[in-house]
This record gives sequence, C-alpha cells and structure tokens, in this order.
Amino acid sequence: MIRRYILWLFALLPAIPAVGQQIMYANLKELVEERGDTVTTLSVERRSKNQIYLMGGADYRIEAPDNSGMSRYLRKRCYAVRVDTALYVNCRKMRYKRYRFGQWYAPAMWVGGKIYFSAQPVGQAATSTLMPADAARLGGEVGDAIAASGLVHDRVYYELDPGTGRSEFVGKEKMLQLLDGFPRLKARFENETSESAEVIGRYLKMIQTKTEPQ
Repeated sequence: MIRRYILWLFALLPAIPAVGQQIMYANLKELVEERGDTVTTLSVERRSKNQIYLMGGADYRIEAPDNSGMSRYLRKRCYAVRVDTALYVNCRKMRYKRYRFGQWYAPAMWVGGKIYFSAQPVGQAATSTLMPADAARLGGEVGDAIAASGLVHDRVYYELDPGTGRSEFVGKEKMLQLLDGFPRLKARFENETSESAEVIGRYLKMIQTKTEPQ
C-alpha cells in the first residue's frame, strides 16, 4: 500500500516523454505474475566500459530523470524492469552462492520458465574457461577476486529459479542439459570452447524461439 502511494505521488511530478511500455517489479513474485507498476518516466542507459571498470556493477543504468525519489527506488528496492520487450534485473538483488554482482541492471530473458541474466563472472564462473591463465593458479576467495577483477568486462549467463530465487551459473555442462530437446543445437554446442554470454546467449535465444539449424 505504501509503495503504491509513493508511486502515485511520483506520477504527479513532472515527467519526460517516453515511448513504449515501462513496468517496474518490486520483487520476484510480481515479476513471475507479471503485475508490476506501469510508469512513463524511465531512462535506460548503457554504461561505458570506463564506468564499469572504475565503479563496478552491471551494464545498464535505469533511472527516472528529474525524479530523485523514483531513481532511488530503482537503485535500491526495485527487483526488475521491463521496457517494451526488454527485461532487466537489478543486480543489487541478485546472488550467486555467496557472491554479489554490485549495482545497476543486467539484461535478462525468460526461457523455459526460468530467467537468464548476463553478468560479470564470479565464483565458479570466474574459474571457467574465461579466466586468465595466471589467475588460475590461485585458489579460494583471493583467486576468485583476482579472476573477477581481470574479467570486469566479460559476461556469462546465470539461471535464476523463480521458485527459489537462487541463481546458477550456466556453463557448458548446464547448457548441454538445456539442449537435451534440441539435438542439432546440442551437437553444434559440443564444439564450442567458450562459456561467454555471447556464445551461451545465442543458444538460449534459439531455445527461446524453438529454432534449430537445418
């Protein structure tokens, strides 16, 4: 009730013109049930590599220009945002085991009843095929931290379970499981050597659209 009252107050403030539908989801349950708050004031900006390197965090900044209250809500409390067909999850709310992803928003998509988002490699993901060879010699949290700092601009995919809210790294083994119903795609993926978001995302989108190579 209080949140909806605050959002109503935001709506009374001056707003900038916007194109398309914009929906804010306060939590995972709202996202799953597709019942968020529709707004018209959001600005989506892709962060530069320098910004990410210096301050960390995810790839997209989502704010409400000229509306500091809503911008604060977006940074700290909002769970996800949909702008037209594009979905973004707030990395401040995401976890992978004991690891956090920092602030701002990561691009995401629904595939087979799960949410997949692209973020910086941490933990097991940072010790995958993306990790620099010199960082691979170090173990534990120190090694993970060094690996992550060396991969600040790299991205991998994580699977978010809507039932538990837990995230799982989508590496080669996980992707092969997801491709069980797509024999041609699975055969092609077995030849891939990278677990990067570019590669994994390509196959996730083909599963999403149920398309296989002829």
